[in-house]
Amino acid sequence: MATNTTRTFSSMLHDYLPNSLLREEMIKRDWFLTNVKKDNNWMGGDIQVPFEAAHASSIKFGGLTAANAISEYNYVKGSITAYKEVWGSLLFYETDLMQHGKLSEQNFLKQLPDQIDHFLNYMKEAVSINLMSGPHFAKMTADSDLANGIFEVDRIDRFSIGQEFDLDDDNSSETTVYVIAIDVGLKRVTVSASRGGAAANVSAYTTAQNAKCYHPGIYESNTPTNHFVSLRSALLSAANGGSSTLHGQTKTAYPFLQAVNISGSSVTSANILDELFDAITEYRTRAKGGNADKIVMSYKHLGSIMKLIEIQKGSFNVRPGDTRVNQYGWTEIDITSVKGALTIVGIQEADDDVIFGLDMRAFTLRSNGLFKKRRSPDGIEYYETRAATGYNYIVDLCLFGELEVTQPALCWVMYGISY
Repeated sequence: MATNTTRTFSSMLHDYLPNSLLREEMIKRDWFLTNVKKDNNWMGGDIQVPFEAAHASSIKFGGLTAANAISEYNYVKGSITAYKEVWGSLLFYETDLMQHGKLSEQNFLKQLPDQIDHFLNYMKEAVSINLMSGPHFAKMTADSDLANGIFEVDRIDRFSIGQEFDLDDDNSSETTVYVIAIDVGLKRVTVSASRGGAAANVSAYTTAQNAKCYHPGIYESNTPTNHFVSLRSALLSAANGGSSTLHGQTKTAYPFLQAVNISGSSVTSANILDELFDAITEYRTRAKGGNADKIVMSYKHLGSIMKLIEIQKGSFNVRPGDTRVNQYGWTEIDITSVKGALTIVGIQEADDDVIFGLDMRAFTLRSNGLFKKRRSPDGIEYYETRAATGYNYIVDLCLFGELEVTQPALCWVMYGISY
């Protein structure tokens, strides 16, 4: 029996399609990536990151400090030695393109469901999650039926049918799996050892051993190393789940490398607003200057706060126009009370166990042009391959960069929230 060249939309070729192909609406989940200061001119090589290790502090009542005893400003040099690379790839079949219209650069780069733009939004989401939360994009929360590849996750919205990811926990080596089924209601995924294959036995990976899900390439020699510096690693102390160093310098050696860490173990849905105002008071008492005016949290915490605002109108004031809902998926609320003022930002990509108080002057995303399509020297933005099944076109998108955190002491983070 004769075979045909490969195509994706073959079942639709003889149908009348008065509407565009339908797809799941893409929520813009890249608040941090959108709001961070950017430098798009880094072409690679070392970046020197100077930190203020100590400031002049010689004050003496009743006389002058001896010349040989005057304290001086002191700076230490951190460094970013190389950028991180993120690549995203799309595959198109020539037969689809020929069947759905004249083959040209114009319709190729804006193919039927605008896949390139849609995929770029997905890629931005993955990068923004990495910049905020670190190497993993989801955690296993229940060992549902591991022998049949089924487990519950905390962020079911971050999975897609056919998606490849690495699964790992504290006592096993990572393994590559593919999503073959998603149960949104139960927040469960089913995984296989091959794309579209049978369910895999993943009993070696458990919630007891803190199993997590990682995008491919993050792991290297059984260690998650190929990822950006994140808010979690930079602002949390090592004791609270962050890194012990920042850009090559030990955090505990210099106060300016330490964000104010505040325990959130006592936070509940009933007291979260009071706890946030208390955290800001603590931050202003302990911080080395700064104005962390963006309080960034998950939708779970935002929902608790909105309920409290409705119930406790006498304590908290939200004026008309003080709630701003971004069309793509984040919400900002300005709250005034006798304890002060807050600007709260609820975003899809935030984790539930932390809340960040950010002074955005502390961060710069260094990159070589931010997101770009890979382009050949003669200007072609796709790569053509030939097989017996037909011609394929591959479009690659990339980001080369790293997050520079120069002033973590301007920020605060509440950790260990578990209600």
